[in-house]
Amino acid sequence: MPSRRSGYSFGSRISALMLAMIATMATIYVAGRLWQDAENRVYLIQKLDKGSGQGHSAVSVDDTLKIITCREQQKKLSALEMDLTAAKQEGFVPKHLLENNERHPTKRFLSVIGIITTFGRKKNRDAIRKAWMPTGASMKKLGDQNGIIVRFVIGRSANRGDSLDKEIETERRQSNDFIILDDQVEATEESSNKIKSFFIHAVDNWDAEFYVKVNDNVFVNLDALGAVLTSHLDKTRVYIGCMKSGEVFSEATHKWYEPDWWKFGDGKSYFQHASGEVFVISKSLAQFISINRNILRTYAHDDVSAGSWFIGLDVKHINEGKFCCSSWSSGSICAAV
Repeated sequence: MPSRRSGYSFGSRISALMLAMIATMATIYVAGRLWQDAENRVYLIQKLDKGSGQGHSAVSVDDTLKIITCREQQKKLSALEMDLTAAKQEGFVPKHLLENNERHPTKRFLSVIGIITTFGRKKNRDAIRKAWMPTGASMKKLGDQNGIIVRFVIGRSANRGDSLDKEIETERRQSNDFIILDDQVEATEESSNKIKSFFIHAVDNWDAEFYVKVNDNVFVNLDALGAVLTSHLDKTRVYIGCMKSGEVFSEATHKWYEPDWWKFGDGKSYFQHASGEVFVISKSLAQFISINRNILRTYAHDDVSAGSWFIGLDVKHINEGKFCCSSWSSGSICAAV
């Protein structure tokens, strides 16, 4: 009998010890959760106090939900700020927002003119510099006072860094009037891609109302050009030039052969597009080219390619006779040589 009572007493002590251990663990767990909840509660109260200016008070379920909502709104705001930064880089920001941004003021130019040139054409470039393209201090003055930027545009040699590239680098150091498209190979068959690359580079580097493509065998009347462009400042999407169409040549031996001739219908005539000697596009169209650079189709001829990019868009095509460069007449923009 004593032995049974002793065993029962020992078992009771073990049970009591286990219960005490379980109770202690439960107490620690509950205390930990309460401490964590208390920290969250203090954080929420501080948030509410800062937001409302009131003294410490209990945080209701509604208040907690409000703070959670604020956190979600903050995340959305951060995402929108990132989108806005990207939009500014692409140019999709209203003018008044840019004008009111005093911390990052930008100069708005009237036009950026790219004179498309190539290797072995230094005589043409020198003739243009003497005839109508300002150099040195006069070039800077043209940009500062008249809002017109003029640069020669050229790509890189297929044999990167060869004598052709070195000659252009030397000329650029002397004149400081080049846009060298580092990612563009300078080749006849690359003319359409080169035009695209010019517009992308220009709109990314200068905030202008218009972007102008000019061949290096054309003389331009800058005053007449500026007057025409100024008259179209009220239009947001314009494509200005000496508009034409013409036959699509399917014979591979022809000078103006178009490998994709079959895409232009049974009549084999091009759509209306501006002649390649000189044409102008507004800022929004240059931005369109920059944004859609990877999906814009190019054809054999750069003027046809440029015209194709605006088919289907809400663009005003302006057939301006002053851009027809066959001869120089009073008030004309250009003359071919």
